[in-house]
Amino acid sequence: MDLLLIVVLVLFLAVAILAYKIGVSAGSLQRDKHWEEQIPDIKKDSIERSRASLGGQFSEQLAPYLPNFKYKPTECKFLGKPVDLIVFGGLDEREIKEIVFVEVKSGDSELNGVQRKIRDAVKAGRVRWDEYRIPKELTMKHGMKQ
Repeated sequence: MDLLLIVVLVLFLAVAILAYKIGVSAGSLQRDKHWEEQIPDIKKDSIERSRASLGGQFSEQLAPYLPNFKYKPTECKFLGKPVDLIVFGGLDEREIKEIVFVEVKSGDSELNGVQRKIRDAVKAGRVRWDEYRIPKELTMKHGMKQ
């Protein structure tokens, strides 16, 4: 009787382990099939987003040459981030009259949080000039005095 009980328990345990392994395999196959079906849509979405991003970057750099752009292209300097352009009004005549931050947008796109904060800082006059001078000892040839 004890031997029969042990054989039944061992058999039950073996069946349980086998059922678990079959379930894990079936779940993995189902998961893999699901992702294989999703991959084309994921790739398509990724390509579309990449194209939109590249198109936006191209448009930002091309903007100074498009119709109705208010500033001279030769006075525009492209930054890209956090704002697209800085315009040095009067640079062509070597008489800077104004400095303008320009953010290029297309369609229904809006300023992001950082861009809004930059706009607000400029409008509030929280803009200043600073100058940094590299220490002379760092600019000497091979660390030797000239």
